[in-house]
Amino acid sequence: MNPQNKITNFLFLSQTTPSPRGGVGRGLIFLFFLFAIAGQAKTYKTIKSPESMACVNVYQGELKADEVIMTDTATTVRFTMEYSTGQYFCFVSSSYLIDEDGRRYPLRSAEGIALDEWVQSPENGVTHFTMHFAPLPKNTQIFDFIEGDVPGAFMLLGIHDKKYKIKAPTFQELSDANPYTVPADWFKTDTITVRGRIEGYNAERFGFTSMECYYDDVFEKDASTFVLDIAPDGTFEKKFQASYPVRQSFHSQNSKVGLSEIPFFARPGETIDITVRPDGKGGYVYLYTGSSREVQRWLRADDQSLMLARPLAVFKGSFAEANQLAETVWRNMLYRLQVVSRREHYTPMEMQLALANAQVRFGYAYMDYAEYREGELRKKVYRDGKFYIEITDSAEWNALRDHKYYTCLRHIDFDNPLLFASESFPVLLNRIQYAKPVGARKYDGTADENGEIEDTLNNELKKLDNGRAARRDVMAVDHDNLMAQMCTYQDMVYNFNSWRSFEDAIPELMADTTITDTEKQEILEETVRLSKMYPVCLATFTNPYIHQKAEQFYAFKMAQKELATPLPDEPIAAVIRSLCAKYPGRYLMLDFWGMGCGPCRATIQSTKEVRAEIAKRNDVKLVFIAGERTTEGSDAYKKYVAEWLADEETVCLTNDDFRRLQEMLRFNGIPHYETVTPDGRLVRDDLRFNGFDHFTLVLQQLKSKLE
Repeated sequence: MNPQNKITNFLFLSQTTPSPRGGVGRGLIFLFFLFAIAGQAKTYKTIKSPESMACVNVYQGELKADEVIMTDTATTVRFTMEYSTGQYFCFVSSSYLIDEDGRRYPLRSAEGIALDEWVQSPENGVTHFTMHFAPLPKNTQIFDFIEGDVPGAFMLLGIHDKKYKIKAPTFQELSDANPYTVPADWFKTDTITVRGRIEGYNAERFGFTSMECYYDDVFEKDASTFVLDIAPDGTFEKKFQASYPVRQSFHSQNSKVGLSEIPFFARPGETIDITVRPDGKGGYVYLYTGSSREVQRWLRADDQSLMLARPLAVFKGSFAEANQLAETVWRNMLYRLQVVSRREHYTPMEMQLALANAQVRFGYAYMDYAEYREGELRKKVYRDGKFYIEITDSAEWNALRDHKYYTCLRHIDFDNPLLFASESFPVLLNRIQYAKPVGARKYDGTADENGEIEDTLNNELKKLDNGRAARRDVMAVDHDNLMAQMCTYQDMVYNFNSWRSFEDAIPELMADTTITDTEKQEILEETVRLSKMYPVCLATFTNPYIHQKAEQFYAFKMAQKELATPLPDEPIAAVIRSLCAKYPGRYLMLDFWGMGCGPCRATIQSTKEVRAEIAKRNDVKLVFIAGERTTEGSDAYKKYVAEWLADEETVCLTNDDFRRLQEMLRFNGIPHYETVTPDGRLVRDDLRFNGFDHFTLVLQQLKSKLE
């Protein structure tokens, strides 16, 4: 009922109500009229086309606020939901607005959309609807929309009038207000133990018996997958080695309840106990011990720094425009961090960890923009029977390779050891390691007049020095900071196997009687080998811990004398043993792939003819292993296999078993390849197949070493 209807009703009542004198009471008419006027909503503010800082969890579209009407009786928000045509989404009746102080304003009603029901996006993909909430205070300038306290809730953060100037603190102000000294033993190699119990756990009701954690220790060559088994009584325990404190989570993709992750923070050498308890509202609370308890407010809160940075990562404009946007994004991230930290009462340690996490995610998004921008500038054209790559904007292309354009990286303290604790740190490290200016500078002075680069020791040393200098320029520093040293460390780890293979070939060279000693010496002087490259890398590691880890990595790799090792004594290894029994006397190349992996499918589709030739051999067998919800696989999986992998050996595992193989073989990315010998041993990583390139040559070399 609208206000005009309300006035009409009051007037009707006053005109038909007898007065003490038997007539119509004019005073009563006037009184009712005043009451009616007072009952109308008084509009404080109307915001046309408000801005938002971030749209959260709307992965197939975007949620926008079109208008905000603030009255003394309600706050009305008109929304537009842009969602993939035909897909379903849901808004719950427990949605609310929340102001800067953490006060909630619940949803009262909605128009244009059914609440608590799955709604199908229309043909044009656009749904307009209106929600009415309890009234925000008159002086509210900025607020969030939260679609209930449910996993994966839609959120629209930082809704405000575009004319309102957000008062964000500076990074230095937040840091200075929260002084914290990083412990001397922050970097330390030891075991972390995570254990605890899920209260009220029932496997059938919860929908899972295990959870997984994708963990990347940047000092290790390969990332890992950890599987956390949940016992029937809800207890769990997992141990793993770490090189520094980490914030991580165990996740479940099959949860039927509100529990989809168990977050934790731990230091090496520590045991963390976690009690997961229902909160009575469909959610769960976590009771911690140890370091997790010290930072429980940070673990519980979600500053949405990753989503706040997302507009920068997906930006389509020029580099100059991206730098302008980056400043806005950085301001928004600091504002949000200040608000959340005040609500949750962060300790100085929590604030410093949150600041480091914000820096990492900002840098991650910034470098992702540069990566995607390059792809936009490359146009593939077909001409004269061949495909060519054309650059659509040479000025922008050159800007991506010029360190002077990466000005916004100044917001990141790359010497801060707390950066390592962020789950996103390995990605940022990768982005800096392979930044466009680094790649462009590496080959400066190493190519000949034809653009060709010889694999000589001199050129390799130049590339190493050029890469270090380029990274310093990108980060605008005059020394090899922690990040720069970690990039060189990663270069060393990545190239170690090839350097070692050249070193291993030297005895054969020295025994060659067809060349002179002088020629041998000339070859040795030009050969890129471990004994020449490793000491140069080691000398750049001025940080004692990085230096120590490099020495330990070298010792570990050099201790690997066996070319192949037995399969681990774990139940999941039976999958590989059964394949060995099925194809006795053959080498197995295991190709781990998945339907959701674009590079996996691209490789399968582009190597069909090559695989047809390999299939004629009787000494090797290709096996394609994928994870699906069931061992039968989805309809899409079956269709794809029938089209591209017909008559080839395919194995479909449940996702749980696939992750157990990932844990056993120590990988968390696909495509991934493993080689198994005819006697059932795993081939060392520097000798195994890593795809289908030069397949016959790799097989011959492998045989010559193993047989």
